[in-house]
Amino acid sequence: MKKLTKSKVVTQAASASVLASILLLTACSGGGGGNAASKEQDPSGKVTLNFITQSSPLAPADPNEKLINKRLEEKTNVHINWKNFTKDVFVEKRNLAVASGDLPDAIFNADYSDYELLKLAKDGTIIPLNDLIEKNMPNFKKVLEQAPEYKSMITAPDGNIYAFPWIEELGNGKERIQAVDSMPWINVKWLKKLGLEMPKTTDELKKVLIAFKTQDPNGNGQADEIPLSFINKPGAEDLAFLFASFGLGENPDHAVVSNEGKVIFTAADEGYKKAVSFINELYKEGLIDIEAYTQDWSTYLAKGKDQRYGLYFSWDKANISGANDTYEVMPPLAGPDGEVNVTRTNGLGLGRGKMVLTSSNKNLETTAKWVDQLYDPVQSVQDNWGTYGDKTQQNIFKFDEAKGMLTHLPLEGAAPVELREKTSIGGPLAVLDSYYGKYTTMPDDAKGRLDIIKNIMAPKMKAENVMPSVFNSIEELDRLTTIETDLFAYVLRMRTEWYQNGKVDEQWDDYLKELDRLGLQEWLKIKQGGYDRATKK
Repeated sequence: MKKLTKSKVVTQAASASVLASILLLTACSGGGGGNAASKEQDPSGKVTLNFITQSSPLAPADPNEKLINKRLEEKTNVHINWKNFTKDVFVEKRNLAVASGDLPDAIFNADYSDYELLKLAKDGTIIPLNDLIEKNMPNFKKVLEQAPEYKSMITAPDGNIYAFPWIEELGNGKERIQAVDSMPWINVKWLKKLGLEMPKTTDELKKVLIAFKTQDPNGNGQADEIPLSFINKPGAEDLAFLFASFGLGENPDHAVVSNEGKVIFTAADEGYKKAVSFINELYKEGLIDIEAYTQDWSTYLAKGKDQRYGLYFSWDKANISGANDTYEVMPPLAGPDGEVNVTRTNGLGLGRGKMVLTSSNKNLETTAKWVDQLYDPVQSVQDNWGTYGDKTQQNIFKFDEAKGMLTHLPLEGAAPVELREKTSIGGPLAVLDSYYGKYTTMPDDAKGRLDIIKNIMAPKMKAENVMPSVFNSIEELDRLTTIETDLFAYVLRMRTEWYQNGKVDEQWDDYLKELDRLGLQEWLKIKQGGYDRATKK
């Protein structure tokens, strides 16, 4: 970072002083004061707020050790007393705190579902944010002015906003970065060693995987290659990408929308049955990782780093097998009928329930002003990815102070997700498409992914529609949650059994009847209603 001139130091110090004064005045006004949740401010005027949060095990146990948070405290004169939990226990600890009534001032990185938000609001645990946003959050208001569609997305059916969102834009339409979740990564080093071409059909893929199993492509004389691996649950590590070769394909939420605007449950489609039969063929040939049905992320990652996979699935290969040339994305395959399709995922760069304020918070205006700093463009970029000028570890950015511009540094072999988890803070933020080239560069891994989507995936996407981000009513969400608990578990269980026993054809009719018994038709009606409302706005 460039050395600050004397005038800039004075200007920044004055700005920090003004902001601190505003926060102090707020804390001393009707919105201030201490309570069981909020500690009294100290004589210097610093306000302390109590937050519950979650972070990666790779990150410091005390979030205040992160350089981003140190700078925020210096800038705002607000100290956050964090109660931080690792992701594996966070939901349990968060829910225990709420159930006990021992509420913090806010829950950061809360990741609440829509149903949870509305239930907590109904119980009076969390508060509406509309007035606080209007009066105290100019940065966030500017985001909603620049991208007004998000205001309707974060507004509950009763007209209230109950949580500060996380927003990340990269591309749009079929070419947005979330348009494909799970990507297939194939070992091109093995293909070359065995003299094989990149597979173009599902039949060719099967032959390639058999060769990976039987022809010792890693050359160590042992049959230790894993032709195909995945994590058997909805997500970026699932093999559902392959399903699109047989029809509509599959999504983590089991929903696609036809070009006529009809919501379809993917796991009841005829093409789904054909896809499951194909996976069973691979299973019978011994091509599937025996741990695929039980492994967790760490196990999956360990084998990936050893480059034992012929084909695996992930959002980004760098997170599993490293940023090298051993693996390349496998283009979508033609199925038995010769058709090529890529299923568009319904994911959007929006986390509606990222941060909430509780009814115990007596420093609401101060808290809102602190949160608003997170929506400053340069701050949001750092919150999302990491920061600059950290002398203790690898940095994500260098900062051109004169331009107010953050430039991504080379990852130098580091896994993107791991580096970001160590340094970023997440939480409520907004990174809009308009920020690239103005406040930040695009990450190299994101740029590479967008190129893949634009040139390889998007041209094969048959669907013109996706499910929008619908904010259903609490009654609808209650039914959806109740239905999905049993319905989705049943779908996963049967899919897993069919992969291994091959009985999908003989059990299909009974399966469809059970889906209806578990509430599929009601689920479809609610989903269709939500789609129709959202698309008519």
